[in-house]
Amino acid sequence: MTGFELMMSKNWAAGALAVAFIGASTTLARGQAPPQSAPPAAPRRMGTPVLALVSPEVLPDRRVTLRFRAREATSVQLVGEITQGRGAQPMTQDAEGVWTITLGPLPPEIWSYNFRVHGVDVTDPSNPALKPTPPGQLPSSFVEVPGETASFYDAKPVPHGEVRMVLYESKAMGVTRWVWVYTPPGYEKSSKRYPVLYLLHGNGEAQNGWVMNGRANIILDNGIAEGKVAPMVVVMPQGHALQGANVGPLVRLTGETSMFSPRFPTDLLEDVIPLVERTYRVRADAQHRAIAGLSMGGGQALTIGLANPTRFAYVLGYSAAVGGQFANMDETLATLSRSPRAADAFRLVWLGCGRQDFLFKNNKEFLDSLTKTGVKVTYHETDGSHVWSVWRTYLHETLPLLFK
Repeated sequence: MTGFELMMSKNWAAGALAVAFIGASTTLARGQAPPQSAPPAAPRRMGTPVLALVSPEVLPDRRVTLRFRAREATSVQLVGEITQGRGAQPMTQDAEGVWTITLGPLPPEIWSYNFRVHGVDVTDPSNPALKPTPPGQLPSSFVEVPGETASFYDAKPVPHGEVRMVLYESKAMGVTRWVWVYTPPGYEKSSKRYPVLYLLHGNGEAQNGWVMNGRANIILDNGIAEGKVAPMVVVMPQGHALQGANVGPLVRLTGETSMFSPRFPTDLLEDVIPLVERTYRVRADAQHRAIAGLSMGGGQALTIGLANPTRFAYVLGYSAAVGGQFANMDETLATLSRSPRAADAFRLVWLGCGRQDFLFKNNKEFLDSLTKTGVKVTYHETDGSHVWSVWRTYLHETLPLLFK
């Protein structure tokens, strides 16, 4: 009970006692027995998180119920990965103005979703699990449907690394930016130097995407604890040409109209990598340096990594945005064709894409072109579309291949 409620309760009780005393005195004076008084009504309590709208609700059979309170709305739909490619799903409104839908059973996975209210996509206000995005991009909500045992991306009772938020001044972009850095368990107590993976996010995300959306730090913790993954430092920069969020007034860089910023390669090679190598105990040679990314970040990783064989021995693309309207790889492929020795410098070039991904054809065509240059490519074709469930799995499967 709050102090206000306690005070009101005491005041009510005192008033009720006075009225009862006066009534009893009057009745007794007349020689009659006092009547039985009704019990006091409980004070009205304010809403609490326990009584808040429950959404999402994951049921034991892996069905998921989602709820959204919008009394004045006349149409609400559920959209996102959670519909498993079935498109917008209509929700049903009850007498209290709450819209509800139940899906499933769903496969164990982390699913993103939004509510579409009169054509506008919004997040679930009852759910704190959100997909972070840069300015102007649509955030989404997440819900995890668990399996019978913990997944490779679920935290387990193993030693944990740390994720650090590092501010730096980008000379390439002229603004202050964030880079997130994962250090493995035991880093602080060790004097050894570690290999480095530069891990790039996708379009419409930020430097925190691989942690908040992909759980990269947890995947690394589990893999290192199992002895399958080499302890490494993982660097996650912002791939869009933007000032860092929450460091000052928003700054948008002029001339940046493409998904692939022409400033980003310089930012990574001349600002981020030197920052990492003077701040952290890392091995500063190609044999201990990898670059990987998903979608847009996959295109960036392939463009930067394949063009710099003396700086990256490991280059990986997950559903990479290459070819067509995406990253133009013609110059990189031509350079590799003219430099056969460059092809031998790579210890691993890895490409993976889901068969239902809209970039599947582009990746197959790029694979053929890259193979013709003499570069040995490990190609991994799976089921799946352009979704995080694919990219988390790819990270889990490729980390053991690095720095062996």
